[in-house]
Amino acid sequence: MLHSFAFKNFLSFKERTQVSFALTQKASSHGWDAPSPASQRLATALAVIGANGAGKTSLIKPVAFLSWFVKHSFLQSAPNAQIPIKPHFSTPKEPVEFEIEADDLNGTLWRYQLKATPERVLHEAVYKRLNKKHAKFSYVFVRNWDEASHEYVIKQDGFDLNPAEAKKVRPNASLISTAAQYGVELAQYLIGANVASNIMQVGRVDPNLGFLNASIFFHENATLKKQMETMLRNLDFGLSGVEIKKLDVTMPPDMKLPDGTKLPSQYQVFGVHTMKDGSRHELQMVEESSGTRTAFTQLGYLLSVLADGGIAVIDELESDMHPHMIEPLLDLFASPHTNPHNAQIIFTSHSIEVMELLGKSQIFLVEKKDCESRAWRLDTMEGVRVQDNLYAKYMSGAYGAVPQL
Repeated sequence: MLHSFAFKNFLSFKERTQVSFALTQKASSHGWDAPSPASQRLATALAVIGANGAGKTSLIKPVAFLSWFVKHSFLQSAPNAQIPIKPHFSTPKEPVEFEIEADDLNGTLWRYQLKATPERVLHEAVYKRLNKKHAKFSYVFVRNWDEASHEYVIKQDGFDLNPAEAKKVRPNASLISTAAQYGVELAQYLIGANVASNIMQVGRVDPNLGFLNASIFFHENATLKKQMETMLRNLDFGLSGVEIKKLDVTMPPDMKLPDGTKLPSQYQVFGVHTMKDGSRHELQMVEESSGTRTAFTQLGYLLSVLADGGIAVIDELESDMHPHMIEPLLDLFASPHTNPHNAQIIFTSHSIEVMELLGKSQIFLVEKKDCESRAWRLDTMEGVRVQDNLYAKYMSGAYGAVPQL
């Protein structure tokens, strides 16, 4: 489970900012909490609230970026490509810094650190703390750029990447991503962390791509497809079911491809409508409402982490949907029946009603002043009580992070 992440000089956040899922034993969670394997009580849902342009998306983007960097930077980055990070515009020459902590099913707590410019990694390290009494963090590897020698100095303890291969790591790639391609067992274990997000390393996932990914996911997972259909019925979209048809694309006679190469399959998604007389009608999903299509796509992200554990990082959870839709989506993360693996979600929202659902320990507020974003967890503010009407107080401006109109 994800314990916390922190970053500095990233996008609109100039100063170090930390986002923690950790809850005290007394903190009210309204059901969205679970004990981690490392015996820390953690929130399973965090909401990010603030005005347009305040930096809400920037606050959650580090998780999506780090997931991509650790898993895919070796294969998906051209050798001379820049790392897709952007420092605060007032300090463009200063490095961007990240840190993230999460535990695994054995209760081992892992800490990953990254300091980089768009041109190169300056520092990358992994530390672990075993699930034992009085255990302390010890390094797995530490990688530092030495400006004098213009090469990386790398030390390892149990990472087992051949030192000669480690020396070849590209400046724009993670040592973990690189080692995984060389078959290093621990690296392959570390890249297995399950992060589902509608944010890419450079921005939002195109809605059409998100819809396609959800179509493929549900076509290949019949059990989760049934769960998705049940959710769409319960959300009152007027659907009785969803049909997903995989179509092989026929290649035109004058089009030639290398031997064995196939054009990618296409997926057609239909909303099924059942009339009172029992007659069944299908409409292509493109003809359904934007809210229906968004719910279908969002459920692709959410159900994928609920099925196996992990974290969903979602920008504008309720996009194109009625605000009342948020509660049943969040309820998926509160119930042991639908969340047996203690999956988590962090999301941005403009539906302030979410403050009536979550506790003060599960709400982050974001505002921007003098071109710098800052964020804080609501329970860190003085005078915020458990019994307060958080929604009413926020709307009155008592907590800040509201548009200045």
